[in-house]
Amino acid sequence: MSITQQYLLDSYRARLHGEPEPPAPGRGDLGLIRELRDHRRFRAVVAERPAHGRLRSALDRWLRPRAL
Repeated sequence: MSITQQYLLDSYRARLHGEPEPPAPGRGDLGLIRELRDHRRFRAVVAERPAHGRLRSALDRWLRPRAL
C-alpha cells in the first residue's frame, strides 16, 4: 500500500468516526529539513567550527589546490 493510499484510508476512517483528518503526507518535510540544518549549524558553533560556508570552502580547496 502506498503512502497516498494509506492517507486516503485514514482520512476516510477519520470522517466515519467524526475525528479530524490526519496531516497530508510530506506536509512537514520542509520544516524537518530546516530543523536539521539549524541543528547542524548549532553543533558546528558548539564545536567551534564555522557554522556555514564549510562545503564551499572545502570544494574550493579541492578544486584549486595551492601551487608549490
